[in-house]
Amino acid sequence: MIRWLTEAVPRGRVAAFRTLIYLFVAADLVVFTPWVRAKVDVPGDMYQPLFIGRLLPLPTPSPALVGVVFWALLLLALVAATGRAPRLLGWTVFALYFQWMIVAMSYGKVDHDRFALLVALAVLPTAGRARHGDPTPTEAGGWALRVTQIAVICTYFLAALAKFRFGGLDWATGSVLAKAIIRRGTDLADLLAQVPHLLLVAQFGILAFELLSPAIFVLPERWRHATVAFFYSFHLVTIATITISFAPHLVAMTSFLPLEKVRPVILARRLLARRTEPPHPRAEPSPTGSGTQPVDGP
Repeated sequence: MIRWLTEAVPRGRVAAFRTLIYLFVAADLVVFTPWVRAKVDVPGDMYQPLFIGRLLPLPTPSPALVGVVFWALLLLALVAATGRAPRLLGWTVFALYFQWMIVAMSYGKVDHDRFALLVALAVLPTAGRARHGDPTPTEAGGWALRVTQIAVICTYFLAALAKFRFGGLDWATGSVLAKAIIRRGTDLADLLAQVPHLLLVAQFGILAFELLSPAIFVLPERWRHATVAFFYSFHLVTIATITISFAPHLVAMTSFLPLEKVRPVILARRLLARRTEPPHPRAEPSPTGSGTQPVDGP
């Protein structure tokens, strides 16, 4: 078990994953959860902190507190994405984002798509330094990625258990997806809803997919990647039909992928070099008829 949990991965993969996670945190503040800043305008008695918020305890959000968390987190996440001071910046970003999420989820609605992202932020500081493109194996980095993977799969598996806990088999045989389509469905969802029994089949399929999701850990690497592709396609359909993105979860799920093979900076440099390099000389027949010679001019 210890060997499986600490299976070494290239440091370049850890570096790429770290950059992606911290860049998403910065994007999350300004794209996905900017509404958190508006929560401070809600009367304080409506703030019902999560258990961890009561346990610590944390103060009731104020404009000053939320503003400081927002700007500090935005700046530090961008710096952390460069890989500098991975432990100091990593723990700081985790603490600030954790506070941001407590504020966000303490007004009556808790989103479970951020569980794996929070776990990734908690374990990344333990991975130590990692440089993009470095093939050196690291067990500490492997542990950080493995724990994130477990959190991703727990999100699916525990969601299935919650369905059985609160709805039983009625969740699969009821009108859950039909209600979701009525509330926030797209034109594509309206078309699919007209297919007889398709929504019921989809509900059984969702339960089966969530319950079987832990099997990904025993699959060969090729099939594991294919399974991850299926996970992403499932969420793509979810976005296209009922407009639920699960963006934080999708970012955390990249922990399954060989991210070290994706080098956007190097790719951009190569494309730029190809555009700026002089054209190759054009060949013309030699005047002696013995071959060709390069022509530099028009």
